[in-house]
Amino acid sequence: MKKRILWINPLGTSAFDEPMRASFETEVEPDVRVDVVSLGKGPEHLEYHYYEALVLPDILHAVKRAENQGYDGAVIGCFYDPGLREAREIVRDMVIAAPAEAALHVAATLGDTFSIIVGRRKWIPAMRENVEKYGFGGRLASFKSLGMGVPDFHADERRTMSALIECAKEAVEKDRAEVIVLGCTIEFGFYKEIQRIVGVPVIDATLAPLKYAEFLIEIKKRFGWGHSKEGGYESPPVDEILGWGLDSDWGTEGLWKE
Repeated sequence: MKKRILWINPLGTSAFDEPMRASFETEVEPDVRVDVVSLGKGPEHLEYHYYEALVLPDILHAVKRAENQGYDGAVIGCFYDPGLREAREIVRDMVIAAPAEAALHVAATLGDTFSIIVGRRKWIPAMRENVEKYGFGGRLASFKSLGMGVPDFHADERRTMSALIECAKEAVEKDRAEVIVLGCTIEFGFYKEIQRIVGVPVIDATLAPLKYAEFLIEIKKRFGWGHSKEGGYESPPVDEILGWGLDSDWGTEGLWKE
């Protein structure tokens, strides 16, 4: 029986769903199936904190719905890792991965320092907070900004590739980065050429969490190592959710089970 992973693009557009699904097909193990969905409403990028706040309930309910449908894991597909802690809190058995956490763990294993290439300077403060929160502040060589928004990455891929290579070279040569992290999931499809040119590992922000989810599923099934329910990831009581009418308030009747 195949292991099932749901990749959630936390956006109101499905434009990236099929290209991502196609790119994942050859990257996962033969016994893994990946489905890609978007939210069906909301902003088409999360470059602003307000947009991120708007989609959080839909992300969390998509995660819970996936668990009820029998998925083994889910990936929240934004490098801000929106709702990662909350998602791990509400699931019982499913594993949850997200791009920044996964990519930084991989990067810190492959080199002593890393640089993160982002689209815009606007993104850096929140992403720097995550780097610190995950414990990798001392390994960060630099952030590099392309001066491009999410919709720009695949509008002119030659321009994007050129900008990524320039930033990656500067990070390696001037900032002494030993690993490059592409700091947006919509920067997918570029890592191989950059890696070939700059000569250091270049971490794709879609492949890192996908393979991390595979790993988490494997160790959950083989060793029982899932998200702990003592302390930080303790789940909210279902009787409170139902008793307070939170399911009807958010239109999620039937989602929560005792």
